[in-house]
Amino acid sequence: MSDLPPQSAFATLPLAPELLATLESLGYHAMTPIQAESLPAILAGRDVIGQGQTGSGKTAAFGLGLLSRLEIKAFHVQGLVLCPTRELADQVAGELRRLARGLSNVKVLTLCGGAPFKPQRDSLEHGAHVVVGTPGRIEEHLRKGSLTLDALTTLVLDEADRMLDMGFQAAIEAIVGQAPASRQTLLFSATYGEGIRPIAARLMSEPLNVKVASTHDDTTIRQHFYRIADEEARVPALQRLLLSHRPESSVVFCNTKRETQQVADALNATGFSALALNGDLEQPDRDRILVMFANKSVSILVATDVAARGLDIDALDAVFNHQIARELEVHIHRIGRTGRAGGRGVACTLVADNELYRLDKLGEFLGEALTCEPLPALRGNPQPFTPGMATLQLGAGKKDKVRPGDILGALTGEGGIAGDQVGKIQVTERSAFVAVERDIARAALDQLANGRIKGRSFRARRITR
Repeated sequence: MSDLPPQSAFATLPLAPELLATLESLGYHAMTPIQAESLPAILAGRDVIGQGQTGSGKTAAFGLGLLSRLEIKAFHVQGLVLCPTRELADQVAGELRRLARGLSNVKVLTLCGGAPFKPQRDSLEHGAHVVVGTPGRIEEHLRKGSLTLDALTTLVLDEADRMLDMGFQAAIEAIVGQAPASRQTLLFSATYGEGIRPIAARLMSEPLNVKVASTHDDTTIRQHFYRIADEEARVPALQRLLLSHRPESSVVFCNTKRETQQVADALNATGFSALALNGDLEQPDRDRILVMFANKSVSILVATDVAARGLDIDALDAVFNHQIARELEVHIHRIGRTGRAGGRGVACTLVADNELYRLDKLGEFLGEALTCEPLPALRGNPQPFTPGMATLQLGAGKKDKVRPGDILGALTGEGGIAGDQVGKIQVTERSAFVAVERDIARAALDQLANGRIKGRSFRARRITR
C-alpha cells in the first residue's frame, strides 16, 4: 500500500480495525472516487447524496458507513437499505455480509417480494441488525407489525430514482414515516432525475452532494451512432450490428416494456438467441431469464432501463441502444454496462431521423460532438451465433442441503462428463441451475436425472426460452 496516494487509502478513515482487516483481505486497498468523497462525511454522521455509475463502489461506500454505526450487542434493526429490485437487494446484502465478516455475529436479512412472507416473518422474530429489501415488501412487514424501525440509525435508498420509476414513492414515504427523525439518510444512485429532488429535500437534512463523473472513455468503451430512416429500420439495423460485432453477451436497451418483447421475438425469429426482461414478468420467470443470461446459455438480453437496473453483469461485450434513452443521464448508465472491470466494450446507438435533435442534446450533455456513421457492411453470409452453453434445472436446492459441489460431483462422477464442460452452478432455496456445454447437454441431463445426490434422486430438466 506504500505506493498509493495517502488520501486514497482506507486506513486514513476512522474505521474499526476489523473492517480495515476485512477490506485488506478482500483486496480493497484504495478508495474509489465516490468512496473517497463520501465516506468521511458518512462516517461523521452527515446525510449524503451520492451519484456514480454502476461499478463505482457505491455499495461499499454506504455499507461501510452503515456497519460502522452498528451496536452489535443490540440485536434489533439499526440499518435499512431499500432497493428497486430483488436482484439488487441480493447483491447489496451479499456485499454487506462480505464487509461484515470480520465483525462478530452481524445478521443481514433480505426482505423482498416474490418470496414467501412467513419465513421472512420468522427470521425477523429472531432479530437482525440490517435489513435489505424492496419497498413493497418492507412496507408490508411494517404494516403487519413483523418489522419495526424504532431503533433505526441509518436509512439507505439505493437507486432511488429507479424506485420512483417503478411506482414505489408512496411505499417509500410510508416507510420513512415509521423511521426515527434522528436517523442518518444516504441516497445513492447512478442517475439523479428531477423527480427525486423534492423527495430528497423532505427526507434528508442538509445533505452533502457527491457526484463522480463517469470513468469510461474511448479507451474502454467505443461508442458508435448509426442513422436509420424510420422505425421499421430499427430491427434490421440491430440484426446487422449483432452479425457484425458478434458479442458473446450483450444487452439491447429499449424504452418501453412492449418493445422488449417485440424486439426479442423478432431476433429469435431470425435465428438469434434473445430473451426479454421487463417489469411485467413474474419473479420465477425473471429468475430463469437472468440465470440463462448469466451462464451464457442465452446471448442477448432485451431490457428496459428499470428492469436492468441492479443486474450483476460482468464481462458484457456490447450494449445496443434501440433508441436514445429518454433521460440523457441514463445513456451513460447504459453504456457503462460494458467495458467494466478493466475490459473493453462497444456501445451502439440507433438514431432515427426524428431523433437527430436528441442526438444533439446528448452531445451537449456529454460535452462532445456526436456524429452518425453508416451501418457496417457484412462480408459473406454471416449467420446468427448460437450460445455455447445450455442450462439444466434440478428440483433440489438449499432446503435439501444441496451444494454446488454436490451437483458437480453428480455430473462428473462415474461415467460422467468432464469438469471443464460444466459452467456456473447456482443453488436457490428450492432448485438449482447448472450450465453445461451445449453439445453435451443431453448426456449431462441423463447423468443428473439417473444419478443420486445426497443419496436421493431429483427431477432434472433442460430450460429453454
